[in-house]
Amino acid sequence: MTKRDTIRIAFRNFMRRKTRSILTILGVLIGTSAIVVMLSLGLGMNESFKRQLSKMGSLNVIEVNRWYWEEDGMGGGYSRENVLDDNAVAKFEAIEGVEAVMPIFQTTLKLVSGKYMMYANITGIDPKIQEAFEFKVAEGRLLNEDDTTSLLFGSDTPYQFYNPRSRGRFGGYVDYGGIDGERPAPEVDVLNDKMVMTFDFTYGERIPGGGGQTSGRQPKLYKVKGVGILEPSQDEKAYSIFVNKEYLRKIMKENERSQGGRGSSTLDQGYWQVKVKVRDMKDVERVQEEIKSMGYGTYSLLDILKSMQETAATMQTVLGGIGAISLFVAAIGITNTMVMSIYERTREIGVMKVLGCMLGDIRNLFLFEAALIGFIGGLLGVGFSYGASALLNRYAGGLFGGGYYYGDPSDNIVSLIPPWLALAALVFATLVGIISGFMPARRAMKLSALEAIRTE
Repeated sequence: MTKRDTIRIAFRNFMRRKTRSILTILGVLIGTSAIVVMLSLGLGMNESFKRQLSKMGSLNVIEVNRWYWEEDGMGGGYSRENVLDDNAVAKFEAIEGVEAVMPIFQTTLKLVSGKYMMYANITGIDPKIQEAFEFKVAEGRLLNEDDTTSLLFGSDTPYQFYNPRSRGRFGGYVDYGGIDGERPAPEVDVLNDKMVMTFDFTYGERIPGGGGQTSGRQPKLYKVKGVGILEPSQDEKAYSIFVNKEYLRKIMKENERSQGGRGSSTLDQGYWQVKVKVRDMKDVERVQEEIKSMGYGTYSLLDILKSMQETAATMQTVLGGIGAISLFVAAIGITNTMVMSIYERTREIGVMKVLGCMLGDIRNLFLFEAALIGFIGGLLGVGFSYGASALLNRYAGGLFGGGYYYGDPSDNIVSLIPPWLALAALVFATLVGIISGFMPARRAMKLSALEAIRTE
């Protein structure tokens, strides 16, 4: 019997009992789609986690701070502080896989423009590493290495100016509209209006009872200019104002001296924070452990992602097990169909043996029929799964919380079916068909030819 004969006879037998074949295929369809949809929920959860976390910052960035928790081996421990200075930065840069290191100074200053003012979170950075850490401007430009009094504004900071003399419903803050509508232009044009910056938080305001600066000299006013506004983001860059770290170091020293200090007590503690960018996300955990071994505290979004992925993996295991039960029931259905087919075709099998048909050909015929049922059921099941996945993503996003944190519909991934999952499901369904048909095929091989021919 040729392969062509095997295929022709298998399709003929498939069409001979169409109702039974369709019902068996329906069982495989349900089992396959159950597994695929259940696993797709876990994969969709993982993708949603990644998209949401990417809005909070890069998964390749490690935040390093001075405090490290030292365990004492008895379930307790203590906090230890190290200095984050240029020597520490050099050690971080020497770690294999590190792309860039960004040391950060941070302080709060008052920023005043005309009748408007704000308490600004001023962050000192090295302008050379802006591109490596994905600083992108919506207006203006990034900081240059020779910039001193230039400020780079986060996307939300221009909206933080307020008028202290205003008695509106927002207590001096300007109402720029809700998140559903477009914001109007802020009252202060940070790229063109004149601005001054100071450590004197009473500057420009009337303090009741004569309060204000009580010791030392009046803090100096620093004329500054805005050179750029960053693109909107969901991380801390949106709420910070950036300046050359050397300029910030200089004015911090001047302020300490003006208040009777020696101009370095705060800076002796080193940088406020250091950010380390790793080239490949696969190396983040290794680099993080190396930095911890130096005695520094670390944090990365990968820590959160790992916890989330563990939750998703547990969910996938449970849901995949539920789907596997459905496919197991479908496998029993295939076995039953093939056994019934043998009973109905006993005489035909006997004739094939008398005519000299090889036992292997008879076995292959029944295995091919079983595989055909598994393949067609798997193919239809994958198609049904894609449809179910599309419906879940469209209508069930609110139930699973996709995109909830940031209100972005593009993050609303409830179900995700990658090509490899669809292909694996099709192959698996076909294999289930073959395995289910193996016992009936052996039974067909062992039938006595004479007894089979006498069967009515």
